[in-house]
Amino acid sequence: EVQLQASGGGLVQAGGSLRLSCAVSGFTSDDLPIGWFRQAPGKEREGITCISSISSSDTFTFYADSVKGRFTVSSDRGKNTVYLQMNSLQPEDTAVYYCAASESRWYDLVNWRDLDEYDYWGQGTLVTVSS
Repeated sequence: EVQLQASGGGLVQAGGSLRLSCAVSGFTSDDLPIGWFRQAPGKEREGITCISSISSSDTFTFYADSVKGRFTVSSDRGKNTVYLQMNSLQPEDTAVYYCAASESRWYDLVNWRDLDEYDYWGQGTLVTVSS
């Protein structure tokens, strides 16, 4: 059974940092794309970053403009965990953050920001940024 467990959310002041974790289990491949999404109150869920291993030493990553330069996605293959380091957080980053996994290979993704590209979802972790 494929499972994703997101954790690490919390309350932080503007300008602060948090690191989210997404523990992945039940996959037969280490090379499947993992995306991070977020959903703010009253807004649609949006894709903010995606990571996939290309080889044992190479990965590809994509970022939404809204987080580029502030957020960094990384993976630890040995721990089957994907991380989202979030720096310079702003109140507009307040949202429930989700990780998701796609059964498609990275080169088959049409739009990494499209929710329909992903087959499995974690439960979400709340990030609140106070001003």
